Amino acid sequence: MTSRRRLTTGLIAVLASAPFTCAQFKSDVRLVEIYASVFDRQGNAVDGLSRDRFRILDNGEPRPVYSFEATSEDLTVAILLDTTGSMRDALASVRNAVSALIGQMRPGDKVGVFGFNTSVTVLQDFTTDKDAARRAVQRTRAAGGTALFDALAEVTRDLAAHQGKKVIVLFTDGADNASRLLPQAITDASLKAGIPVYSVAEGDATHEGRLLQQLKVLSEKTGGVCYRARTAGEVSKIFTEIQSVLSHVYLLSFRPPEADQTKWRTIQVEVTGLTGQKVRGKQGYFPN
Repeated sequence: MTSRRRLTTGLIAVLASAPFTCAQFKSDVRLVEIYASVFDRQGNAVDGLSRDRFRILDNGEPRPVYSFEATSEDLTVAILLDTTGSMRDALASVRNAVSALIGQMRPGDKVGVFGFNTSVTVLQDFTTDKDAARRAVQRTRAAGGTALFDALAEVTRDLAAHQGKKVIVLFTDGADNASRLLPQAITDASLKAGIPVYSVAEGDATHEGRLLQQLKVLSEKTGGVCYRARTAGEVSKIFTEIQSVLSHVYLLSFRPPEADQTKWRTIQVEVTGLTGQKVRGKQGYFPN
Protein backbone atom coordinates (compact mmCIF):
# COMPACT_ATOMS: atom_id res chain seq x y z
CA MET A 1 0.00 0.00 0.00
CA THR A 2 1.73 3.19 -1.22
CA SER A 3 0.82 6.65 0.07
CA ARG A 4 0.29 9.27 -2.58
CA ARG A 5 2.12 12.56 -2.22
CA ARG A 6 0.08 15.58 -1.25
CA LEU A 7 -1.08 17.76 -4.10
CA THR A 8 1.36 20.55 -4.90
CA THR A 9 1.37 23.80 -6.76
CA GLY A 10 2.27 21.80 -9.84
CA LEU A 11 -1.04 19.93 -9.70
CA ILE A 12 -2.92 23.22 -9.41
CA ALA A 13 -1.31 24.22 -12.69
CA VAL A 14 -2.26 20.86 -14.22
CA LEU A 15 -5.94 21.49 -13.58
CA ALA A 16 -5.95 24.22 -16.21
CA SER A 17 -3.67 22.51 -18.71
CA ALA A 18 -3.45 19.71 -21.26
CA PRO A 19 -3.78 16.55 -19.11
CA PHE A 20 -7.46 17.37 -18.61
CA THR A 21 -8.20 17.49 -22.33
CA CYS A 22 -10.99 15.24 -23.55
CA ALA A 23 -8.86 13.97 -26.44
CA GLN A 24 -7.91 10.37 -25.71
CA PHE A 25 -8.26 8.60 -29.07
CA LYS A 26 -5.50 10.40 -30.98
CA SER A 27 -2.99 12.83 -29.53
CA ASP A 28 -3.06 15.32 -32.39
CA VAL A 29 -6.85 15.53 -32.64
CA ARG A 30 -8.86 17.54 -30.14
CA LEU A 31 -11.97 15.52 -29.36
CA VAL A 32 -14.90 15.58 -26.97
CA GLU A 33 -15.83 12.21 -25.47
CA ILE A 34 -19.42 11.31 -24.61
CA TYR A 35 -20.40 8.38 -22.42
CA ALA A 36 -24.00 7.48 -23.20
CA SER A 37 -26.45 4.91 -21.87
CA VAL A 38 -29.63 4.26 -23.87
CA PHE A 39 -32.90 3.11 -22.29
CA ASP A 40 -36.20 2.12 -23.91
CA ARG A 41 -39.57 3.44 -22.74
CA GLN A 42 -39.76 0.67 -20.09
CA GLY A 43 -36.41 1.74 -18.66
CA ASN A 44 -34.45 -1.24 -19.97
CA ALA A 45 -30.89 -0.65 -21.22
CA VAL A 46 -30.50 -0.97 -24.99
CA ASP A 47 -27.26 -2.62 -26.12
CA GLY A 48 -26.02 -3.61 -29.55
CA LEU A 49 -26.61 -0.28 -31.26
CA SER A 50 -24.27 0.56 -34.13
CA ARG A 51 -22.37 3.78 -34.67
CA ASP A 52 -24.70 5.00 -37.44
CA ARG A 53 -27.67 4.99 -35.04
CA PHE A 54 -26.25 7.87 -33.00
CA ARG A 55 -26.58 11.59 -33.72
CA ILE A 56 -24.67 14.24 -31.79
CA LEU A 57 -25.85 17.85 -31.44
CA ASP A 58 -23.32 20.40 -30.17
CA ASN A 59 -25.13 23.62 -29.19
CA GLY A 60 -27.88 22.37 -31.50
CA GLU A 61 -25.54 21.79 -34.47
CA PRO A 62 -24.98 18.20 -35.73
CA ARG A 63 -21.44 16.81 -35.46
CA PRO A 64 -20.12 13.63 -37.12
CA VAL A 65 -19.30 10.75 -34.77
CA TYR A 66 -15.50 10.56 -34.85
CA SER A 67 -14.93 7.43 -32.71
CA PHE A 68 -17.27 4.82 -31.25
CA GLU A 69 -17.06 2.01 -28.70
CA ALA A 70 -20.00 -0.31 -28.07
CA THR A 71 -21.25 -1.46 -24.66
CA SER A 72 -19.30 -4.70 -25.09
CA GLU A 73 -15.94 -2.89 -24.95
CA ASP A 74 -13.88 -3.09 -21.76
CA LEU A 75 -14.07 -0.39 -19.09
CA THR A 76 -11.57 1.16 -16.67
CA VAL A 77 -13.08 2.07 -13.29
CA ALA A 78 -11.50 4.19 -10.55
CA ILE A 79 -13.13 3.55 -7.17
CA LEU A 80 -12.50 6.41 -4.73
CA LEU A 81 -13.47 5.58 -1.15
CA ASP A 82 -13.84 7.85 1.85
CA THR A 83 -11.62 6.33 4.58
CA THR A 84 -11.90 9.19 7.06
CA GLY A 85 -12.47 8.75 10.77
CA SER A 86 -16.22 9.24 10.45
CA MET A 87 -16.41 6.07 8.32
CA ARG A 88 -15.66 3.68 11.19
CA ASP A 89 -19.25 2.47 11.62
CA ALA A 90 -20.12 2.27 7.93
CA LEU A 91 -16.84 0.96 6.54
CA ALA A 92 -17.65 -2.74 6.86
CA SER A 93 -20.84 -2.51 4.80
CA VAL A 94 -19.14 -0.25 2.23
CA ARG A 95 -16.28 -2.75 1.85
CA ASN A 96 -18.75 -5.53 1.14
CA ALA A 97 -20.75 -3.46 -1.36
CA VAL A 98 -17.65 -2.36 -3.27
CA SER A 99 -16.24 -5.89 -3.27
CA ALA A 100 -19.51 -7.13 -4.79
CA LEU A 101 -19.34 -4.44 -7.49
CA ILE A 102 -15.79 -5.48 -8.39
CA GLY A 103 -16.78 -9.15 -8.45
CA GLN A 104 -19.45 -8.47 -11.08
CA MET A 105 -17.13 -6.63 -13.46
CA ARG A 106 -16.18 -8.31 -16.74
CA PRO A 107 -12.85 -10.16 -17.10
CA GLY A 108 -11.34 -7.49 -19.36
CA ASP A 109 -12.44 -4.54 -17.22
CA LYS A 110 -9.75 -2.77 -15.20
CA VAL A 111 -10.29 -1.38 -11.72
CA GLY A 112 -8.18 0.84 -9.48
CA VAL A 113 -9.00 1.31 -5.78
CA PHE A 114 -8.13 4.55 -3.99
CA GLY A 115 -8.76 5.61 -0.41
CA PHE A 116 -8.78 9.20 0.77
CA ASN A 117 -8.72 11.15 4.01
CA THR A 118 -6.34 14.11 4.16
CA SER A 119 -4.39 12.52 1.29
CA VAL A 120 -4.91 9.86 -1.37
CA THR A 121 -3.71 6.28 -0.98
CA VAL A 122 -3.45 3.82 -3.86
CA LEU A 123 -4.94 0.66 -2.38
CA GLN A 124 -4.72 -1.11 -5.74
CA ASP A 125 -3.38 0.32 -9.00
CA PHE A 126 -5.43 -0.36 -12.13
CA THR A 127 -5.62 -4.09 -12.80
CA THR A 128 -7.80 -6.81 -14.31
CA ASP A 129 -7.11 -8.95 -11.22
CA LYS A 130 -10.43 -8.58 -9.43
CA ASP A 131 -9.33 -10.72 -6.46
CA ALA A 132 -6.42 -8.35 -5.82
CA ALA A 133 -8.78 -5.37 -6.02
CA ARG A 134 -11.22 -6.93 -3.56
CA ARG A 135 -8.37 -7.67 -1.13
CA ALA A 136 -7.33 -4.02 -1.38
CA VAL A 137 -10.85 -2.89 -0.49
CA GLN A 138 -10.80 -5.08 2.61
CA ARG A 139 -7.57 -3.40 3.77
CA THR A 140 -9.21 0.01 4.13
CA ARG A 141 -9.06 1.62 7.57
CA ALA A 142 -10.88 4.72 8.85
CA ALA A 143 -8.85 7.70 10.10
CA GLY A 144 -8.22 11.40 9.41
CA GLY A 145 -10.03 14.35 7.83
CA THR A 146 -11.73 14.69 4.45
CA ALA A 147 -9.87 16.10 1.43
CA LEU A 148 -12.51 14.98 -1.05
CA PHE A 149 -11.88 17.44 -3.86
CA ASP A 150 -8.08 17.09 -3.75
CA ALA A 151 -8.54 13.32 -4.01
CA LEU A 152 -10.95 13.63 -6.91
CA ALA A 153 -8.48 15.85 -8.77
CA GLU A 154 -5.65 13.36 -8.39
CA VAL A 155 -7.68 10.30 -9.37
CA THR A 156 -9.17 12.12 -12.36
CA ARG A 157 -5.69 12.97 -13.56
CA ASP A 158 -4.53 9.34 -13.21
CA LEU A 159 -7.59 7.91 -14.92
CA ALA A 160 -7.52 10.39 -17.82
CA ALA A 161 -4.25 8.81 -19.00
CA HIS A 162 -6.06 5.53 -19.77
CA GLN A 163 -7.49 4.82 -23.20
CA GLY A 164 -11.08 3.79 -23.90
CA LYS A 165 -14.10 3.86 -21.64
CA LYS A 166 -13.53 4.98 -18.07
CA VAL A 167 -15.58 6.12 -15.07
CA ILE A 168 -15.10 7.21 -11.47
CA VAL A 169 -17.15 5.75 -8.62
CA LEU A 170 -16.92 8.05 -5.58
CA PHE A 171 -18.16 7.27 -2.08
CA THR A 172 -18.18 9.82 0.77
CA ASP A 173 -19.91 10.17 4.12
CA GLY A 174 -18.96 13.75 4.93
CA ALA A 175 -18.28 17.24 3.63
CA ASP A 176 -14.80 18.26 2.52
CA ASN A 177 -12.85 19.83 5.39
CA ALA A 178 -9.22 19.44 4.31
CA SER A 179 -8.80 20.13 0.56
CA ARG A 180 -6.35 22.76 -0.64
CA LEU A 181 -8.15 23.15 -3.96
CA LEU A 182 -11.49 24.89 -4.31
CA PRO A 183 -14.52 22.70 -5.12
CA GLN A 184 -15.45 24.80 -8.16
CA ALA A 185 -11.95 24.40 -9.63
CA ILE A 186 -12.17 20.62 -9.30
CA THR A 187 -15.69 20.53 -10.71
CA ASP A 188 -14.59 22.55 -13.75
CA ALA A 189 -11.51 20.35 -14.22
CA SER A 190 -13.61 17.18 -13.97
CA LEU A 191 -16.08 18.53 -16.51
CA LYS A 192 -13.20 19.29 -18.87
CA ALA A 193 -11.87 15.76 -18.40
CA GLY A 194 -15.32 14.49 -19.34
CA ILE A 195 -15.10 11.29 -17.28
CA PRO A 196 -18.46 10.24 -15.79
CA VAL A 197 -18.60 10.42 -12.00
CA TYR A 198 -21.01 8.16 -10.12
CA SER A 199 -21.14 9.61 -6.61
CA VAL A 200 -22.63 8.05 -3.48
CA ALA A 201 -23.30 10.18 -0.39
CA GLU A 202 -23.95 8.39 2.90
CA GLY A 203 -24.25 9.33 6.56
CA ASP A 204 -23.50 12.97 7.37
CA ALA A 205 -22.96 13.73 3.67
CA THR A 206 -26.67 13.26 3.01
CA HIS A 207 -27.38 16.28 5.23
CA GLU A 208 -24.77 18.55 3.63
CA GLY A 209 -26.85 20.54 1.15
CA ARG A 210 -23.91 22.30 -0.47
CA LEU A 211 -21.94 19.06 -0.90
CA LEU A 212 -24.95 17.23 -2.36
CA GLN A 213 -25.48 20.02 -4.87
CA GLN A 214 -21.81 19.91 -5.88
CA LEU A 215 -21.93 16.13 -6.34
CA LYS A 216 -25.22 16.34 -8.23
CA VAL A 217 -23.89 18.92 -10.69
CA LEU A 218 -20.64 17.05 -11.16
CA SER A 219 -22.31 13.67 -11.71
CA GLU A 220 -25.15 14.78 -13.95
CA LYS A 221 -23.07 17.06 -16.17
CA THR A 222 -20.45 14.35 -16.73
CA GLY A 223 -23.10 11.73 -17.53
CA GLY A 224 -23.01 9.94 -14.19
CA VAL A 225 -25.53 9.72 -11.35
CA CYS A 226 -25.55 11.10 -7.80
CA TYR A 227 -27.02 8.76 -5.17
CA ARG A 228 -28.03 9.31 -1.55
CA ALA A 229 -27.82 6.32 0.78
CA ARG A 230 -30.13 7.30 3.61
CA THR A 231 -29.52 4.04 5.48
CA ALA A 232 -26.58 1.63 5.59
CA GLY A 233 -28.80 -0.99 3.95
CA GLU A 234 -29.15 1.14 0.82
CA VAL A 235 -25.41 1.18 0.13
CA SER A 236 -25.32 -2.34 -1.28
CA LYS A 237 -28.37 -1.71 -3.50
CA ILE A 238 -26.82 1.47 -4.89
CA PHE A 239 -23.53 -0.20 -5.77
CA THR A 240 -25.44 -3.03 -7.44
CA GLU A 241 -27.31 -0.47 -9.55
CA ILE A 242 -24.06 1.30 -10.45
CA GLN A 243 -22.55 -1.99 -11.63
CA SER A 244 -25.58 -2.60 -13.82
CA VAL A 245 -25.34 0.86 -15.35
CA LEU A 246 -21.62 0.55 -16.05
CA SER A 247 -22.15 -2.54 -18.20
CA HIS A 248 -24.38 -0.58 -20.61
CA VAL A 249 -22.23 2.40 -21.60
CA TYR A 250 -21.37 3.54 -25.13
CA LEU A 251 -18.43 5.84 -25.81
CA LEU A 252 -18.65 8.32 -28.67
CA SER A 253 -16.43 11.23 -29.60
CA PHE A 254 -16.67 14.20 -31.93
CA ARG A 255 -14.43 17.03 -33.07
CA PRO A 256 -15.69 20.34 -31.64
CA PRO A 257 -15.55 23.71 -33.40
CA GLU A 258 -13.25 26.50 -32.31
CA ALA A 259 -15.06 28.25 -29.48
CA ASP A 260 -14.67 30.42 -26.40
CA GLN A 261 -13.08 28.14 -23.80
CA THR A 262 -14.85 29.87 -20.92
CA LYS A 263 -18.35 29.17 -22.23
CA TRP A 264 -20.24 25.95 -21.59
CA ARG A 265 -21.52 24.22 -24.74
CA THR A 266 -24.50 21.89 -24.59
CA ILE A 267 -24.54 18.33 -25.93
CA GLN A 268 -27.52 16.25 -26.98
CA VAL A 269 -27.29 12.62 -28.13
CA GLU A 270 -30.11 11.13 -30.18
CA VAL A 271 -30.71 7.56 -31.35
CA THR A 272 -32.50 6.93 -34.65
CA GLY A 273 -35.08 4.21 -35.14
CA LEU A 274 -35.93 3.83 -31.45
CA THR A 275 -39.23 5.20 -30.16
CA GLY A 276 -39.48 6.72 -26.71
CA GLN A 277 -35.84 6.20 -25.84
CA LYS A 278 -34.00 8.05 -23.11
CA VAL A 279 -30.30 8.76 -23.45
CA ARG A 280 -28.21 9.50 -20.37
CA GLY A 281 -24.92 11.25 -21.08
CA LYS A 282 -22.88 14.34 -20.33
CA GLN A 283 -24.86 17.54 -20.73
CA GLY A 284 -22.10 19.63 -22.22
CA TYR A 285 -18.45 20.63 -22.08
CA PHE A 286 -15.96 23.46 -21.84
CA PRO A 287 -13.92 23.70 -25.08
CA ASN A 288 -10.23 23.02 -24.51
